[in-house]
Amino acid sequence: MEKVVSAQARVLAGKVAFVTGGSRGIGAAVAVRLAEDGADVALTYRQDAEAAGAVVARIEALGRRGLAIRADSADPGAIGAAVDRAAGEFGRLDVLVNNAGAFLVGPLAEVGLAEFEQTVAVNVRAPFVAARAAARHMVDGGRIISIGSNVAERAPFPGFALYSMSKTALIGLTKGLGRDLGPRGITVNLVNPGPTDTDANPADSPMADTVRGFTAVGRYAEPAEIAATVAWLAGTDSSYVTGATINVDGGFTI
Repeated sequence: MEKVVSAQARVLAGKVAFVTGGSRGIGAAVAVRLAEDGADVALTYRQDAEAAGAVVARIEALGRRGLAIRADSADPGAIGAAVDRAAGEFGRLDVLVNNAGAFLVGPLAEVGLAEFEQTVAVNVRAPFVAARAAARHMVDGGRIISIGSNVAERAPFPGFALYSMSKTALIGLTKGLGRDLGPRGITVNLVNPGPTDTDANPADSPMADTVRGFTAVGRYAEPAEIAATVAWLAGTDSSYVTGATINVDGGFTI
């Protein structure tokens, strides 16, 4: 049966996208959605080669090229090299999605410098390094999109100091990069998801009912709903949007 695709489908035909942390959850949904819209997609993973391979298989089933690269986002050299490899193997780079993240939460007295360094390395330094590397390869009109979090604007639970700080930093990074790269027509935007049903944050967890109560719509998002916003930002219709933060959180922050 012929696949039914979105109205925006093929808007990324001939483009190449690079997604960090693309083996599961929101990252996997983004990688597949960008492939549905016509892009060849390279993705990074840290440990689970089987899961990454499964995402690549889904990309290739759509008739696109896929590539999984093992790279720890805490290692700036590995991330820069992964961007360079993707651009080299696919011949270009048009879209960067900074999705990989470290989610280290806990009581303040139990969160030390090691947790701080890991959080900043993955959630702040890696997006900067990836964006800097990607900008060397991007043609004019490229797209850089980072995945933040609703807790950058509202932290309803204790224990989120490090994580909230790191995701808030992406707001400033997005604005600064947007100004730096705007003359080249490269847009830079941030998507802040709300509670999303993934392995790391399942909609049937012990706290799920409480979390749902913080949203206006009373439910968790599906990863595909976050990916849809990323796909719009990656496409041509968003060409006048840059430096922006878009909350896809079901009303969590209103």
